[in-house]
Amino acid sequence: MEKTFDFLKKRTQVNYVATINEGRPSCRPFGDPVLFDGKIYALTNARKNVAKQLAKDNHVCIVAYDGEKEWIRINCEMIDDSDNIEAKKAIIAEFDWAEEAGYTLDSPDFKVFYLANAEATIYNSDGEVLAKETF
Repeated sequence: MEKTFDFLKKRTQVNYVATINEGRPSCRPFGDPVLFDGKIYALTNARKNVAKQLAKDNHVCIVAYDGEKEWIRINCEMIDDSDNIEAKKAIIAEFDWAEEAGYTLDSPDFKVFYLANAEATIYNSDGEVLAKETF
């Protein structure tokens, strides 16, 4: 999990999360992940389509490119952990903009998800596998 987190957090500015929207793929950018309690977390708003899509089918594919020569693909589930107040506190502490953007502990729209049953592969620009992780 360490290589996956480092790639997403330190080597890229954005990663793209693909979900299923009524049988069709839907992809959108996500920002920095947060490492908490040995899990990689992401946040979103309950009113966004991505949260609604994850409620129906939590299987996703995440892709990110380092802008130079390597990229990562992660096939996983995103598990809703929005009742975990400690995870929410860790996310708020990580991002100084979170509370101002409405991500407060009492907000029902503040959704947090962690990656589970993940298969992550890092590739070079020739498509060769550089590293694999499962977590």
